[in-house]
Amino acid sequence: MSVLNKKMPGYRGKIYFWLGIFLVASIVVGGIFWARGKYFSTNGKKIEPGTEAQVLPAPPPEIQESFSGVISEIQKPPPPPVDMDRLKRQGCVADGLLTEYNPDQGEFISLINRSNCYYLHRAIETWRNPPDFAVIEKNMDQVAKRDVVYGMFIAEAIGTKDGYKNEDTGYIFDFKKMCHDESINDWGEHTCKPTFSSKEYQKYLEYITHKAIDLGVQSFTFGQIYMQESDTKNYAPRIVKDIRDYAKEKGVDVVIGAQTGSITDEKYLKLFDYIEGGVGINSNGDIENGPCLSSRGSCWALLWNKAYSTNAKNVLLNLDWTGIPSDDLDIFARMSVPKRAATLQNLYTFFKQKNMGFMMPYFGVLSKDNGGCFGPKKGFYSPSDAYSCRDESVIGRILK
Repeated sequence: MSVLNKKMPGYRGKIYFWLGIFLVASIVVGGIFWARGKYFSTNGKKIEPGTEAQVLPAPPPEIQESFSGVISEIQKPPPPPVDMDRLKRQGCVADGLLTEYNPDQGEFISLINRSNCYYLHRAIETWRNPPDFAVIEKNMDQVAKRDVVYGMFIAEAIGTKDGYKNEDTGYIFDFKKMCHDESINDWGEHTCKPTFSSKEYQKYLEYITHKAIDLGVQSFTFGQIYMQESDTKNYAPRIVKDIRDYAKEKGVDVVIGAQTGSITDEKYLKLFDYIEGGVGINSNGDIENGPCLSSRGSCWALLWNKAYSTNAKNVLLNLDWTGIPSDDLDIFARMSVPKRAATLQNLYTFFKQKNMGFMMPYFGVLSKDNGGCFGPKKGFYSPSDAYSCRDESVIGRILK
């Protein structure tokens, strides 16, 4: 007979009776919760037969206390100040390096990593396409060289298709509002020449230059600025000031340049830290010294001429290209290997003696029917030893 069914005299018996009831109830309730725990995991999902729910150890107390539930964006420290003398000595035209303009992007990154380049001119290319900053940041992470200055080219050609968004605000830019009158399709279908006078273009420039500065970009070059400027040339000072002010706020040292063509106005030229242009070589690698290239109908400015250079802070030169056979880069690619080596050395030495910078060609566009050496495809030049020009070692020695 169960102890619970025995009659216990007086007060003591009642206590034992209720203790027994409590004990039985506790066993029953505990069993129910144990069975439920076996059937369900801690998140309420069914556990398969033969498995046990794993209880993870708690993180160290210091992690628990500091974790806020939101991963904050890691801010990059500001890059070192720009060394203008070094920029002129070790400048390289790395067109589209960060925007994947080169069809063989992996070799382009490797080429730059092997190089003695300090300044990567036009590493961000905006010709007809706005910059994708996720792609830019990804490619920055692939560049092993840390002591470099990245350049952004602010092109005189934009695409007119909409859809490009300010990732900070969600605002979608209207590119048709950025165009100069009567410049639609000037650079191909769905393109135009932008104008500084457009409020929409000003907003776009503010967005892309600020985002670039946030990533550590330190050089900004306006392509053929006379095509983007108004007749009174009164917009560039405001735009340049905005870039400088934002860079200062972020603690980033920047330099700003422009392709100024035949502009000689000292006040205007000295808005910029440098002016930039081509050299106008002939098939022998020689250059002229007049203010304008004699083989062109309009004044194709030779910026080392005193008409321009004495009114500018610094002058940067390169082998100009637009993909036509008479351009500097096309003429250069048709030369023999020894002639290319001599041409690069002569140009570099000539401009160095004038305290100007001659930037070495690391990527550029060629005429597809050029008939000379080429890079990853017939329409592109590269000095990489992976292709037919193989100017890499010569350039490396010059820039050492």
